[in-house]
Parts: sequence; C-alpha cells; structure tokens
Amino acid sequence: MMLRSLLFVPADRPERFAKAVDSGADAIILDLEDSVAPERKAYGRGAIAEWLAGDRPTPAFVRVNPLDGEAIADDLNAALEARPDGLMLPKAEGAASIEALLRMAGGRPVPPILPIATETPAAIFELGSYRSVARHLAGITWGAEDLPAAIGASTSREADGRYTPPYEMVRALTLFAAHACAVPAIETVFPTIEPGHDLCAYIARARRDGFTGMMAIHPRQVEAINAGFMPTDEEIAHARAVVEAFAAHPGAGALKLDGRMIDRPHWVQARRILDMVG
Repeated sequence: MMLRSLLFVPADRPERFAKAVDSGADAIILDLEDSVAPERKAYGRGAIAEWLAGDRPTPAFVRVNPLDGEAIADDLNAALEARPDGLMLPKAEGAASIEALLRMAGGRPVPPILPIATETPAAIFELGSYRSVARHLAGITWGAEDLPAAIGASTSREADGRYTPPYEMVRALTLFAAHACAVPAIETVFPTIEPGHDLCAYIARARRDGFTGMMAIHPRQVEAINAGFMPTDEEIAHARAVVEAFAAHPGAGALKLDGRMIDRPHWVQARRILDMVG
C-alpha cells in the first residue's frame, strides 16, 4: 500500500472516521492509545470493530497500547478480530517488541506492524534489530514527544521549530533503520494543525532526507503531505532522462547528462521516482 500520509483519528470518535477517510489520506490510524481516556478505551474498541466490519474505502491501522500496559491484551483481541490493514505499536523497543506482539497473537494472523521506534531511551539502541523482523513491518516511524519526557528534557525543538541535536540524531537513525529493512520511512507529525509554509517546509525536508511518508494529526494537513511526497514534474522528467540515457548506453558505468556526471546511484534514484508515479 502507498503510505504518503497516515492520519490519526481517536478510536472513541467514530463520527470522525468518515471525515478522516474523506481527507484523502493514504491510510488512517484508529488510535486506542494517547488520544483515548482509559475509561473510553472499551468503547473505542467497539467502534473500531463496527467500522472495520463494513466497507473499508481506505487502509486502516489500529494503534494499540504499549506492550507493558494492561490495555494491550484487550486491544489486540479486538484489533485482530476486526482484521485491520496494519497495527501501530507505540513504545516499541526493536525486534523483541515485534516478536512479543506476535507471541501475544497466539498464532492468529497479524497484519503488518508499524512501530513507533524511538519513544524510550532503550529503543534507540534497538533500531538496528528491526532487520531481523522486517518481513512483519509496514514501515518504521518515530516520535519526538515521549522521548524527551522520558529523559527529563524540556523540549525536542528549537525556538524556530527545528529539532535539537539529540532528536535530529534519533530522526536520522530511524530513517536509516527503515531503509535497512527496505520498508517505508515515516516522518513524525508536525504539531501545528493549520497548513502553511512551515508545514510545507517540514514535508519538503523530510522527503529530501529520504522519508517516504508522514503522519498527520488533522485532515487539513493531508493534502500538503500527499503533494509533498510525490515527485515534481521536473523530477519526473529528469528521472526519465536518466533512465533513457542508460538504456541508450548499456553497460556504461557513468555518463554525462546536461553537463553533469551520472552513475548507478542516479539510475537507482530515477527508477524509484518513476516507480512512484507508475
């Protein structure tokens, strides 16, 4: 499935599910974790089951609660019965967390898992382990809110919105962990709801750096995210020119195109762009 945009919607607000689908997001995330109060989680599970039992116009993930909490068993029972397109696992700590989730399923089919892979200090040191469970992953994403709280940091961002150096490192490690697994690298949310220049700059930076999609916290963010993670007309034209140049010179290791040298990494990137647009 294409995962440019993944839109969160609280599981206990079923009246918002259709609006989330209508946003144009590539997938929605029915959230049983942070956005749902403990006394509302049972209602949220029921709402998820009812909605997923009908026609599903958009792929749907269910964000369950962390593995070390009391809610996870009920979350997993409800989610697996409803057969979502994926599970989102918060506070994941590497391959061991994925394996633990699979064991909890007790042999029941488990859809692809999207771990939020950086929400605890220990998780940072387990990012490389996801390669051993890559076949079970829908992608890898990260978070910049729980981790600073876990270590007593006052914030993960500079005054202008950029991440501070420790969290830039965490972001980069997540990016490379995802690509090492050959799964989508999903950028974390942008905290301002209203679309605008800052959001577009954030999206452009994410795609420039190698992220392939991004999570959204409001439907108004989705259009910008979808557009930002698609190649521009100029990029598509250049990619076609690169592929055509190598097709015209089979066996060439390097070529000159528009006054610049191109070699195999440029061909790989060009193929990736053309694959995105079919």
